[in-house]
Amino acid sequence: QVQLVEFGGGLVQPGGSLRLSCAASGSISGIHNMAWYRQAPGKQRELIAGITGGGSTNYVDSVKGRFTISRPNGMNFVYLQMNSLKLEDTAVYYCNIQIRDAEYWGQGTQVTVSS
Repeated sequence: QVQLVEFGGGLVQPGGSLRLSCAASGSISGIHNMAWYRQAPGKQRELIAGITGGGSTNYVDSVKGRFTISRPNGMNFVYLQMNSLKLEDTAVYYCNIQIRDAEYWGQGTQVTVSS
């Protein structure tokens, strides 16, 4: 079994910052690709940032230059630093890990950007 636990959601004003964290635990061998997704009300879940086991990153255009995904070396743990938050960043944010042919999800953490 693999478990993912996310931390760090909350309410923030436009222009503010938040940092999300996600820890993977359980039956995991090796270092694996991880990612952050989000799902806004009435919309499909979308991939917003990914990081490989080697540290290569990718971002959806809407968050480039504002969000940074990172991970400590050698750990299945991932951060998402979110700066210059906008109203449209409001969503439930999910952590994801891909292990061979399977993927696992956290329970999600709510991020609300509101004045």
